[in-house]
Amino acid sequence: MKTTHHTTLFLVTLGWALGSSMLNGSFLAASDANWPGFLGPQRDGWVNHFQPPAEWPKSLNKVWQVDVGTGYGSPLVADDRVYQHARQGNDEVLRCLDLATGKEIWKQTHVVPFKASSGGERHGNGPKSSPVIADGRVFTISSLGEVSAWDAESGDLLWRRDYRKRFPQNHPNWGASTSPIVDGDRVVAHVGNDDEGALIALDVKTGDEIWSQGNDGASYSSPLVVEIHGVRQIVDWNHRALVGVAIESGVALWEFPLPQYTSNQNMPTPSFHNGRILLGGENRGIYGLEPEINDGKWSVKEHWFQKDVALDMSTAVINGNLLFGFSHYKKGQLFCLDTATGEVLWQGAGRTGENVAFLSIPDHVVALLNNGQLRVIKATERDLEEVASYQVADSPTWAPPVLLKNGLLIKDQESLALWSFE
Repeated sequence: MKTTHHTTLFLVTLGWALGSSMLNGSFLAASDANWPGFLGPQRDGWVNHFQPPAEWPKSLNKVWQVDVGTGYGSPLVADDRVYQHARQGNDEVLRCLDLATGKEIWKQTHVVPFKASSGGERHGNGPKSSPVIADGRVFTISSLGEVSAWDAESGDLLWRRDYRKRFPQNHPNWGASTSPIVDGDRVVAHVGNDDEGALIALDVKTGDEIWSQGNDGASYSSPLVVEIHGVRQIVDWNHRALVGVAIESGVALWEFPLPQYTSNQNMPTPSFHNGRILLGGENRGIYGLEPEINDGKWSVKEHWFQKDVALDMSTAVINGNLLFGFSHYKKGQLFCLDTATGEVLWQGAGRTGENVAFLSIPDHVVALLNNGQLRVIKATERDLEEVASYQVADSPTWAPPVLLKNGLLIKDQESLALWSFE
């Protein structure tokens, strides 16, 4: 189990045999799931409303499938609704769907004439950022780096901020991929290009800038909100370094240089566990770091570094005291790492794929491979032990999945589908 409070998870009262309840959609009631953004409520991939069954079903049932367009953004779930940000033609489209039926409630389009740079064409023109929903507002970042706020009930545009006047190009080379995060009355994101940018906090109601920190370029990683030594802060991996920034003031607290250079990109979002930050990037192994404060001065202690596995585009997840991830070495390997020591405990077979999106549940890790295969593996340090496998798409699946109590949402190349467990 992840922490003590996770042992009191909500029980699955409806069971796995959905029966007639599936016909009226009640098995997906509003209380069943809240998935506000990339990697869930705490941006750690932990699914706190899911309890694994005693026996995993042999197959899944597709409830509905809707054409929503391309892009890598995570679906969001709130109040019996699903929100999906994607691209159709020259437009980025934000849709609101009924969770039980897939019926469209509203749709908003925004012209975003973005074209992927050389080397990124196969990944499309985005959006690659996952939106976030909080207090009745959905916040999106376009491929061009525009930050927009939408009314979750009606779809009305509330405000939009575009930093292209400040930065000639308001996105990294292959488009903005960082996912915004909301903490209280502010939405936080890193804007700018590879050479210059800033971490910004905007008022969720008005879009007014509360603070702007630094001038470092943007990366493809997403910020975290954590508390370290009693200080609530943003952990942001920008183009130059991993930094800690006080959420209230925007004051820089500490940093650990780990720049993007040549083809070594800052892609994964760091993990936070037991006061430590686990940080890994393409061709750069994984670090176990701990920000410390003494006499009012911050520093970063490097507890360990290992180079046997490295994170490329896949963000790892914690389960217990283990880190489960996907190394790009040997053309893709699942792995398990001890968070205390950095020791790699096991590695799966090579040539597994290009990308894996992870979720963490009690005693298991859910892994969505980019080939549309969903694997459920035991969260054990002993070896790679697969307990279930499902083919949930026939086209590439790079967007993070969303696990409900009795089903899951899968975004493939062009569509969004709801699958139920039988």
